Amino acid sequence: MAEKLTRALEFANYRTTLNNQKAQLRARTQALLSYSFNGGTFAVNQSLIAFVQALITEGYEDAVLLDNYENPIEVSDLLKFKTEILSRYTEATNSYHAEYEKLRKSRKTHKLVGLDENGK
Repeated sequence: MAEKLTRALEFANYRTTLNNQKAQLRARTQALLSYSFNGGTFAVNQSLIAFVQALITEGYEDAVLLDNYENPIEVSDLLKFKTEILSRYTEATNSYHAEYEKLRKSRKTHKLVGLDENGK
């Protein structure tokens, strides 16, 4: 009975640690996807990238965009802006994927937090 309880507690500890690690990873990724530009702060996401691309496709070279706080921010070079946000999005999501896969493949609590079996 004690062995079953020990295994159950180890699993509960593992799940808690896994969820904490995933939450930290999501928070880190969200921070990377925040882009400050010309006094405004934008959440870099697929919608922003698509909207900026639509403006470029329609022939706009500059535009006023609303940032996260609904402030109007002038973007004088949409192509440069799109390149920057697309690069930021790609880097952040690729990093997120790599770190998430490491977490997913870790089956022991000490591996989740980057320790060896001896806790070092």
